[in-house]
Amino acid sequence: MFSAILNFFKAGPDKPPITSNKEKAKALFNSTQRSVFISITLGYAFFYVCRLNFSVVKKPLLDGNVLDANQIGTMGMVFFFTYAIGKFINSFIGDRCNIKHFMPFGLFMVAVLSIIMGVGMPYVVMVLFWGLIGWFQSYGAGPSIISLNQWVSGKKRGTYYGIWFASHNIGAGLTYLVTSVVVMQYGWHAGFWLPGALCLIASLLMFKFMADRPRACGLPTPYEINGEKDPTIETNEKSIGSLQWEVIKRPAVWILGISSAACYITRYAIESWGVVFLTAEKGYTMLGASSLLTTMQFAGIFGTCLCGLISDKFFNHKRNVPCLIFGILYAASVAAFVWGPKEYDWINWVSMCVYGFTMGSLVCYLGGLMAVDICPKRATGAAMGMIGLFSYIGASLQEKVSGYLINAGKTVVNGQAIYDFHAAAVFWVGAAVISCLMAILVWNVKVKE
Repeated sequence: MFSAILNFFKAGPDKPPITSNKEKAKALFNSTQRSVFISITLGYAFFYVCRLNFSVVKKPLLDGNVLDANQIGTMGMVFFFTYAIGKFINSFIGDRCNIKHFMPFGLFMVAVLSIIMGVGMPYVVMVLFWGLIGWFQSYGAGPSIISLNQWVSGKKRGTYYGIWFASHNIGAGLTYLVTSVVVMQYGWHAGFWLPGALCLIASLLMFKFMADRPRACGLPTPYEINGEKDPTIETNEKSIGSLQWEVIKRPAVWILGISSAACYITRYAIESWGVVFLTAEKGYTMLGASSLLTTMQFAGIFGTCLCGLISDKFFNHKRNVPCLIFGILYAASVAAFVWGPKEYDWINWVSMCVYGFTMGSLVCYLGGLMAVDICPKRATGAAMGMIGLFSYIGASLQEKVSGYLINAGKTVVNGQAIYDFHAAAVFWVGAAVISCLMAILVWNVKVKE
């Protein structure tokens, strides 16, 4: 039984290459590459549908006295902690796995657990289930990048990575818009049921249309297809374990991880608490707040899609200069959002559009692409795992600290809870500034093609 499970998940052996007809092999490679790329992009979007739905249901949970802000912060902390550990472990495991089986399984489990959570349960059990969802959420990002690296060559990596990374904006945007309407109509329970059902369908479609690495399909590598030097040839004499250890020992990866952690503190502060902040601090309705955050996510699509292309075309595949520019704009936009006068609504919209674009770019750069660039390509999962560990420890810290600061500033007036976000806002903006400063420390790190 256990052996059968291992065989299901492990990467398949190389198949005899199709050598009789090179044109046929190239056509089959191109069609499979498209299928894989669409599957990981849309598939990862649905991971976010079953992640940020909790951001939408926070407000009705608070208003209905089901949970308080500190309890919600604890749930978020547990989610991101298990996600951080899971992303580290499962990204390392993913280097050895058949991603066609590994990634859809994670989404399937997320869907099942989300549907069960919608039934309602005691607080302690909710924390447990939300933590389990965090673990299975970690089957998404690392395996996506491993698959992307298997099917896309180095010169196109930044462009494809940027387009793939738009998936989280697509998923988040759909979640804010659709889930908020469903929750307003049918209550917070539906905020778990509908996303769970959608992810269940998506997991089955992913399993059908994804593929193992090219060699396991009897196809040439993307480097052979494009006539490029294959960087994995130079490391073939080394084991995957030794290459992964090289990633762990590299100081630049640790610095990028800390920078990404600070970036993720600010990112998830806005994504997790944005609806609550806008309704409590700036007088928005739930639907109005969700619409603003949806606009932010779709601005992020332009950031993620263009950032790789910008660095590939205009900066010779280097990410340092655009990363610094976007980092400065990122911190400035968050400051304008949290401290801009609420009577000037246009400030919220402009700041969220700038924030969305720069957040999409920075999460793309700091959240993986810069680490993937400087690490051995056969240890892509390890690079993503290291960055993911730092990133989501930052996100986990954010949830607990933000929840505590928001709850500490709560006052009750005529039976109604009033929240003060000043301390939390300082925390959010400060993290964005630290992220920008840390990224400068890896300015001249050499890229491995």
